Amino acid sequence: MGLIVGFYFILFQRLAETAGSNDETKKDEVELLQIWSDLPAELLQLIMCRLKLDDNVRASSVCTTWHSAALSVRVVDQPPWLLYLPKSGNLCQFYDPLHRKIYSRELPLLSDSEVCYSKDGWLLLYMPKTRHLGFSNPSTHEFIKLPRLKLKICQMIAFSCAPTSNSCVVFTVRHLSSTVVAISTFRIGETKWTTVTHHNHSWRYSFSSGWDKVVFYNERFYSLSQDSWLGVFDPQERTWNVLDVPPPKLPENFVDKNWWRGKFLTEHKGDLFLMYTCSDENPIIFKLGLVNMMWEQVKTLNGVTFFASFLSSVSRGELPGSMRNNVYFPKVRFYGRQCISYSMGNERYYPRNECHDWGEEDMFDNIWIEPLKDV
Repeated sequence: MGLIVGFYFILFQRLAETAGSNDETKKDEVELLQIWSDLPAELLQLIMCRLKLDDNVRASSVCTTWHSAALSVRVVDQPPWLLYLPKSGNLCQFYDPLHRKIYSRELPLLSDSEVCYSKDGWLLLYMPKTRHLGFSNPSTHEFIKLPRLKLKICQMIAFSCAPTSNSCVVFTVRHLSSTVVAISTFRIGETKWTTVTHHNHSWRYSFSSGWDKVVFYNERFYSLSQDSWLGVFDPQERTWNVLDVPPPKLPENFVDKNWWRGKFLTEHKGDLFLMYTCSDENPIIFKLGLVNMMWEQVKTLNGVTFFASFLSSVSRGELPGSMRNNVYFPKVRFYGRQCISYSMGNERYYPRNECHDWGEEDMFDNIWIEPLKDV
């Protein structure tokens, strides 16, 4: 199969180069190869996804069949890479799920640090020995040091955008009691953290657990408690509010001893998504309905791709056709040849029977990050 794809790939490149040309000899070549439009759709997509963007655009002008195949796999967005954090030392591995390649790079700052969050190509690091935090960019090797802040075990922390922006805000929430939380924020340009206690302001429920998922969404930080209540912090108004949105209803058999580890929160273009996984059960995904303020189960991601990890989950649109409407998990099998994923359309894991048991995995040894720019 690989030889066949490689053979057609070379011919596709040749034909893509001739598309749109007025040269008579190239026109004859196009007519001679018209039969290629009858290739199976799967083979067309497999070949098209290997073309560069400009070749993909040229190939899409050959005929309607090629046009559909080219559009279905055209990459406008880039998937994140999976960063595997070393148990010791500073040699890290980056996995590219699109081209299924692994890259190695030494990141000295990680040897004495814990990775807390990732966004816009930056990592947020915590150094337990000194209690300092800092931003690190693996592509540019930049480092931005932040003031000290003591974090407790599993205390989640996030930031709004790249620290090169003056609007960057770092946020963390700590559970103090069933009705009180402590919220600490830091803004780029300031010299110290601001910590304020807030009450949950609800007589309907109290919280017996901490807040373990954070997403910056619609200019606010959304934090999910371990029992799936949603808290919202507005960094401009410095207000905290727990939404009156009941946790999603899950099947009775959807229970795992470490169920809270297999829960993921992410956003995509104005929508907030919550995903649950449980041992060998298929994942269940909910979207927050902004009208009725209820979690609504979805059966499709409408072409969007989710990349899940405990520390931070991300989403992408306009990826190659084979990656769309899928959830990618932070585990690579077969020596880097395939990342474990779940297809919403086919309702199954790939590879088959490779469900992800979060209760047996280290939650802090991986995170999704923007692709390295200097590879």
